[in-house]
Amino acid sequence: MDLIIHPRPLHGTVTPPPSKSLAHRLILCAALAEGESRIRSLSFSRDILATLRCCAALGAEWERAGDDAIRMRGIAGEPWPGGYPLMDCGESGSTLRFLIPITLAVAGGGVFTGHGRLMRRPETPYFDLFKEKGIAYSLIGDYLRIEGRLDAGTYRLPGNVSSQFFTGLLYALASVEGESRIMATTRLESTDYVALTVDALAQSGVQVTSGDGVFSVSGQRFRPLNTEVENDWSQAGFWLAAQGLGSKLTLCGMNEASHQGDRCVTELLRRLDTSGDVEIDVSRCPDLAACLAARAAVRQGKCRIGGAARLRTKESDRLRTVTAALNAMGARVIEQADALIIEGVDALRGRCTIDCAGDHRIAMMAAVAATRCQDGDIRLHGADCVNKSYPDFWEVYRMLGGELYVVNLG
Repeated sequence: MDLIIHPRPLHGTVTPPPSKSLAHRLILCAALAEGESRIRSLSFSRDILATLRCCAALGAEWERAGDDAIRMRGIAGEPWPGGYPLMDCGESGSTLRFLIPITLAVAGGGVFTGHGRLMRRPETPYFDLFKEKGIAYSLIGDYLRIEGRLDAGTYRLPGNVSSQFFTGLLYALASVEGESRIMATTRLESTDYVALTVDALAQSGVQVTSGDGVFSVSGQRFRPLNTEVENDWSQAGFWLAAQGLGSKLTLCGMNEASHQGDRCVTELLRRLDTSGDVEIDVSRCPDLAACLAARAAVRQGKCRIGGAARLRTKESDRLRTVTAALNAMGARVIEQADALIIEGVDALRGRCTIDCAGDHRIAMMAAVAATRCQDGDIRLHGADCVNKSYPDFWEVYRMLGGELYVVNLG
């Protein structure tokens, strides 16, 4: 789907969607529990549907319980019927990386597939562990086959790749008998995401101890949940960036005491509200880079967004696509190996076409930046990619006064 945005500021009150990161984790707790769980305040984005689909492939049964809730019966206590499940992870990196070790623990193996860039994103930390632990794997095209037994023990992972590997192992090792340790061999960058995992596990009665980059967990019983998902700080970041760019927006429904690491977006954007040179490290919050870049594009001073090498392995090479999109709109962005250098301007130009590159955050970033364009319309190619994480983003954008037109490509 292509959209034309006629630039104008936004105004009104907006409630960001439920946290995708937390929803993934709570759904997995429910799937591994014995008995029925109820999870409320879910957004049925493509990524969340992928996790639900894979949980069903493992034997969990779920159904919608209203517009934004599910009931799920978990698999604990049920014998595995045999064979290897086929796990279609869509484009969700969280789904793939969380379910790989869980599937080994539950079913002794599985076959994984995905779409877009997903099966080309790096899984080296798991593959290195598989070689060490005697787990067979093969990656042919868009299909990854794994086979073997996941036993309790010590697992070593680099901390500077993705916290998703730590999360997947925590769930899996809590599902097998014995004591286990997961050790970061380099500084663990996304500590807040692992903390979010530990909190979600605790809601299901699973205890994890941690310290100095070491996480200890034993085989435990997952309790059913009756909970709701709090709203998403990473998605709130786009509306907060629009606010900083001059839109009169009020955000509602955000938990100021949230354990979501992306809650730091408020402080990072506050730094961009001042003039002068600013340096921001996003190694602990890489999903905020796009909204921060949009805000940094229109201000007085230079901003360096560093610690961003992992952005190259997202739904797009996000360092490249952020640079291309903002420069097309008249920004001054220089792409570096692991950073963006943004020289602020007074206003953006517009009158351009932007390829969203299948990346939901590029589409939302461009929509926010469009509020400060002054020379003409912006055309977004592939704007429906927001369905990955925020299915009603364009509806909310229009409700806030955004002027949008769907382009007929027929």
